Formats: sequence, C-alpha cells, structure tokens
Amino acid sequence: MIRAFTIAALAAALIAPSARAQGTAAKAAVNDSLFAMAAADGGLAEVTIAELGVSRATDPELKTFSQQMVDEHTKMNADLWALASRKGITLPRTISFGHQFCAQSLAGLSGEDFNRCYAKAQCLAHMSSVATFEAESERGLDPEVKALAAKLLPRIKEHLKQIKPIATRYEKEQEKSSPAGAQSEK
Repeated sequence: MIRAFTIAALAAALIAPSARAQGTAAKAAVNDSLFAMAAADGGLAEVTIAELGVSRATDPELKTFSQQMVDEHTKMNADLWALASRKGITLPRTISFGHQFCAQSLAGLSGEDFNRCYAKAQCLAHMSSVATFEAESERGLDPEVKALAAKLLPRIKEHLKQIKPIATRYEKEQEKSSPAGAQSEK
C-alpha cells in the first residue's frame, strides 16, 4: 500500500508543473528546445515503463496496451530524435530521476498491485504528455517542432483514452476490496 501511494504521489508531483502551466492566464510562447527535451524524457520513460508492463502485467488488457506503448512510443521517439538532430537540439539519453524512481517502484511490485499502480502511472504519464504536447502545438515558435507536437498529440490523447478506464477500474476494485482501509486513509 505504501508503494502504491508513493507511485501515485510521484506521478502527481511530475504532472503538477504542467497542470499549473495550463492554468495561467497569459498564453506565452514555449521554449521548443525544452519541449523537445521534456518530450524525449517522457518518451524514453514511456518505453521503459511499458516494457515493465509487457513483462510484469497479469491483466491481458494491460499487456496488450503495454506492447502498443512500446511500439508506438519507440516510433514517436524516433521521429522526435530525427527532428532534434536536424535542429541541433541535444536530447537526454537516459530518463530523469523521477521516472527512474517510478520504474524502480513498479519493478518491485507484482500481480494486482503491479497492475493497479502501473495503470495509474500510465494514466498520469499520459495526462502530463497531453499537457506538454498541447502547449507546444499551441504556443511553440519553431514551425517544425510545433507541427511534430500537433501530429503526435492525437495518438497520445488516444493512449490516455485507452488507459483511463483501466486505471479507473483498478481504483474501483481496490476501493471495493478494502472499504475500511479506504476510510481510515482519509
């Protein structure tokens, strides 16, 4: 239970900056290089975490989703790397500490605990990615970087649409299985 809370808290901390940025009244331009670096970090993390889903998920729906994420985010990452290379933008080659911690936390789980935490982590990661790609596609300055963000955004939104009901199902199942625990945690 502590691991589940830790992963949820970590994911919330990772998404909070992008959520705050969306709430600002001024629609200032975004830095295209920072977007590319953030997108690369998220994309690398997505593949790393999805590979855990392929190997550790016990839910067939999550296994299928995980393989789809490995395949699609590998392609998206390649598109981003090619553009960044043409633009002279240096992208990270390893995932951030926050994403490393999330992957390590998930790797320590199994069975239903893994499924629930993994689904939640995927949901939160895609919420953050949607916010990041929306900001670039709306307010980026470099036309090519902005166009790539706009091109990839519908797929990322579709991924979120796919994982959200799965994550919600696991949350509801957890609430049903421990109603006393849910009350005492509040």
